[in-house]
Amino acid sequence: MSITLEQVTKRYQGQPVVNDVSLEVAEGEFFVLLGPSGSGKSTLLRAIAGLVDIQHGGIALHGSDVTHVGVRERGVGFVFQNYALFRHLSIADNIEFALRVRRMKSADRRARRKELLKLVALEGMDDRLPSQLSGGQQQRVAVARALAHKPQVLLLDEPFGALDAKIREELRRTIRVVQRELGITTVLVTHDQEEAFALADRIGVMNLGRLLEVGEPHTLYARPATRFVATFLGAANLLLALQGPDGIRVGSTPVDATGRQAGPAAREHEVVAVLRPEEVELAADRDQLATRYVGRATVEEVQFTGALERLRLRLLDNLAAIQHGADPAEARIEATRTQPEQRALPLRPGDTVVLGARRLHVLPTPLSSFVVHADDDDTARALHADPVLATLAARMKTRVATRAGGDETAPQSAAPGVAVLATGADAPARVGQLLRAGANEVLLLTGRAELPRQLCIYWMDNAARGATLAVAASLLRHLPAEAICVSAAPAARRDARRAAALRALLDARSEARAAHALETRTELLAGEMPQALTDYLASLDTPLLVLGASNAAQATEMLEGILRKLPDVPVLLVYRETP
Repeated sequence: MSITLEQVTKRYQGQPVVNDVSLEVAEGEFFVLLGPSGSGKSTLLRAIAGLVDIQHGGIALHGSDVTHVGVRERGVGFVFQNYALFRHLSIADNIEFALRVRRMKSADRRARRKELLKLVALEGMDDRLPSQLSGGQQQRVAVARALAHKPQVLLLDEPFGALDAKIREELRRTIRVVQRELGITTVLVTHDQEEAFALADRIGVMNLGRLLEVGEPHTLYARPATRFVATFLGAANLLLALQGPDGIRVGSTPVDATGRQAGPAAREHEVVAVLRPEEVELAADRDQLATRYVGRATVEEVQFTGALERLRLRLLDNLAAIQHGADPAEARIEATRTQPEQRALPLRPGDTVVLGARRLHVLPTPLSSFVVHADDDDTARALHADPVLATLAARMKTRVATRAGGDETAPQSAAPGVAVLATGADAPARVGQLLRAGANEVLLLTGRAELPRQLCIYWMDNAARGATLAVAASLLRHLPAEAICVSAAPAARRDARRAAALRALLDARSEARAAHALETRTELLAGEMPQALTDYLASLDTPLLVLGASNAAQATEMLEGILRKLPDVPVLLVYRETP
């Protein structure tokens, strides 16, 4: 591999801006790091170049560890967004600067400069100053300068951001041609999805310091694994659907879908489905649909964008009840249509249409929505406002329902999603009731004002390990916390239990990476559970415990012991009953 990153972490003021990122970039690959501002992508790029130090992890270039190697010795070329040319030097001197530093002979420098100017289509401009060139030409000079010393890796930090659309497209084409001709490993940082699709062999999507998904552009667009990637790579409608042995239902309508599928014995459960705007079919009535009917809608807005027409629709029956959002009555969906579709069915604001879904994709996330269980309105409002729940609901773009009166005995199928309770003396007993009623996950909130900085992950038995890691991975896509898998064993140096516990932690770490793209730390605690876990949680700054269990009685007993000593630690219980 040309570039290898292993759990790279960079913190500013105690907060991780790059959080346990592991990645491999192949020799000659054009890799694009894509993400919003503040996602950590530029910091990660600078870490590869050696421009910033990291607090944890390792960086290797072409098989050599360069974690503690200086910038010049890493042999990378770096192109900045603002060109970073020497304004008082000619184009020739700018390109030759790195070669002078390396004491290359004058004739060799001139030959290399002419070669590079021809490569970036700037022949004959040697004597001009940067101020005499356009923005696109200056950026080409910056690329030529970065390539002058023949680096094995080229790093591009949003190099097209300051350019207009036409110049940006031309420069993208130039850089791609140069990269293919030289076969140089290239990493580009951008927040522009179109740019990423046009250039990348593979794309890595970052958010909140984590690398969420890596894959080929078409695969990430058509079959995303996370909510964020689905909505960041183009427009996407997120729907809550029900999945059972017979397939996917949106409301009462069976629909075709790709993605996670339930086994023949699986009970019906709530899932998150992605419906791209171009996969929405619109018709005047149900009989005219070529695809499965999923509901009705009113046209609120029509935008002409040239080749496509964009529509904003307010959902009516059926689909409105399960659309993501706090208020189902305000549910909206986006659709796009080609010009032939527009001519076949002209639409204006106020028109009513029926909706069909050409293709749905089911995300593999185990967390769909939330249901607050509260005895009174004040408790319900406090739970809705809790920073953990409020942040998860906003970032997951999901529904938070309320069930008042503390009735945990009703069938869970009537209120799918993660059950949310306030911690207190009666919390373990209420958790037990919810588990017996069919709940799979229960979130216990404390009202703590801060978001967690550490996600402590512990499963009470191996039967719950896979589900616990899956839920933790889903949480960490929306919370900027560090993930730590823990276990415990006696401190004796040659104790067989300690060796077995350590092997289990390493296996879990491998499983988390392979199955859920989740990077975790591991901590083998000295002592016995639950005391060792309680002591460890007390030593952390602001933890959240993800606790996995397959035995309801043991889970509630563990919860009771932890909450008695640490009432301010929120807990997400992941329960998977063994057959």
